[in-house]
Amino acid sequence: MRTFFKPVTMTTAIGALLGLTATAVFAHPGHIDQAQHSMFAAGFLHPLTGLDHLLAMLAVGLWSALTHQSLRRAMLAPVVFLMMLFAGAMLGIMGVQLPLVEPMIMASLLILGLLVATRKPINEMLGFVIVGVFALFHGLAHGMEMPASNATIPFVAGFMLATFGLHLAGLLGGMQLKHHSAWFSRVLGGVISAYGVFLLAGA
Repeated sequence: MRTFFKPVTMTTAIGALLGLTATAVFAHPGHIDQAQHSMFAAGFLHPLTGLDHLLAMLAVGLWSALTHQSLRRAMLAPVVFLMMLFAGAMLGIMGVQLPLVEPMIMASLLILGLLVATRKPINEMLGFVIVGVFALFHGLAHGMEMPASNATIPFVAGFMLATFGLHLAGLLGGMQLKHHSAWFSRVLGGVISAYGVFLLAGA
């Protein structure tokens, strides 16, 4: 495991994801209409162009990898996040509104950043609850911000794929960082957490 992840960086993983996705989307443009194509692209870019979403997704993968010995166990938290993200998005698309959506997204950066910085495992079920609640609010934001269109499925597929890619990048990066000095992951977690505090202070 250690040998496999050593040469992999988060930048490499994200770059590979973008390259593979671009190939898949543009290889056969005649197979889907322009509206579906545009909505998939909009959905895919949504988590990547919002720094709050992007950092939270990376943090989930980083924290899970840093606190689990096997990739199989480390994948559980990202899977929980993806399921709750989808549930939240469906609620947002249906017009369901919950209070404090933006503050909860900001708080997710603060808490997830602290989890990355400490590198300490917590009760697994508590971890799933924390990740799941934050994912619900991130999903709500995605659903509420979906452009007006009938192409809901391509939009959802786009941001789900991008989120999975960010989780994967975090997992790979965390697996690599786990075997090196702890200072970098602590600094990285601190930066993510500090950005959450910055957003909350300006809210």
